[in-house]
Amino acid sequence: MNVSAGQDLTGSATLSVNGILPERIIQAMFAAGEISAAASPVSGQVQPASLDLRLGPVAYRVRASFLPGPDIKVADRLEKLKLHTIDLEDGAVLETGCVYIVPLQESLALAKDISATANPKSSTGRLDVFTRVITDNGLAFDTVPAGYKGPLYAEISPLTFPILVRTGSRLSQIRFRRGQTLIPDNELEHVHKSHTLMSGGNERIGGGVQLSIDLQGNGPGSLIGYRAKHHSGLIDVDVVGAQDPLDFWEPIYRRQSCELILDPNAFYILVSQEAVHVPPDYAAEMVPFDPLVGEFRVHYAGFFDPGFGHVGAGGVGSRAVLEVRSHDVPFIVEHGQTIGRLVYEHMAERPETLYGEGIGSNYQGQALKLSKHFKAPS
Repeated sequence: MNVSAGQDLTGSATLSVNGILPERIIQAMFAAGEISAAASPVSGQVQPASLDLRLGPVAYRVRASFLPGPDIKVADRLEKLKLHTIDLEDGAVLETGCVYIVPLQESLALAKDISATANPKSSTGRLDVFTRVITDNGLAFDTVPAGYKGPLYAEISPLTFPILVRTGSRLSQIRFRRGQTLIPDNELEHVHKSHTLMSGGNERIGGGVQLSIDLQGNGPGSLIGYRAKHHSGLIDVDVVGAQDPLDFWEPIYRRQSCELILDPNAFYILVSQEAVHVPPDYAAEMVPFDPLVGEFRVHYAGFFDPGFGHVGAGGVGSRAVLEVRSHDVPFIVEHGQTIGRLVYEHMAERPETLYGEGIGSNYQGQALKLSKHFKAPS
């Protein structure tokens, strides 16, 4: 049976409205061959509004990052740029300062009206692993054009910690959409009045929900963030709660002044003032780099699934953890300063399961929190 992305598994009414495709449709895309892989999806791989992508059996160390460009396949560029082939079946270490290309297990045969974007998973971004998805004939990273048919590749570059990965490790996620999905500010104002998209902090909407940084904490001496240590140990990306945070992170405590100087090339975990809410009929994404707010990049891992911070899914508002890296020069940030924007999109259909509802969601109800790989601070 050929089930399109617009049908359920029984071939009943099509879902033709514009929006981000929910997990029910993603599962139907697997059944129809619009998403294919050598192995069936594993538990937790299909999220409420996204799909985790799995690493294939080999990685290629390459000389430099690249985009293939028009009419060029990634495999053809790899033949010229690869330095070494690494077997991932039994696990392998990806070193800092190196660039790797890994063919992903999933490939696509999208309908002509379905496009996609990719992002690092939250846990990947919090480890300062720079990960982007590439397609054949690609003109932009993390962008899959409508109607794309072909393989997917992950470019992986650990920036601070060496990581241990293996076949099946999930570092990236992909979100599928039909048509125009972005919610403009005038409509977002109405959604905020009905659903309270953010609370506390500045509560501003402009180019999406504006988020500000919390450097006040609970008063002088309180924990306000973490700075990554260099020359630390190895992190296995598939092992949860194994690492002592102090082996990898330097805690940052508030002094009398609520400001922080971001050192060039240092990596920080900070948190927003605002508690964020993504209602069930919406999805959200953090704008990764915004020159309007300063010379730094925030939040490598940008997807916020429906139900994030939702009271019905155990959220009661969840703060946005900010993965921050300054560019080139030291940069001062102050408490309450705008540091990012969260843009919202319509879902094509409300997901059957929300973020945090028994699907292994590690960051529901979060405040300042490191990735799932670390033990809870004592």
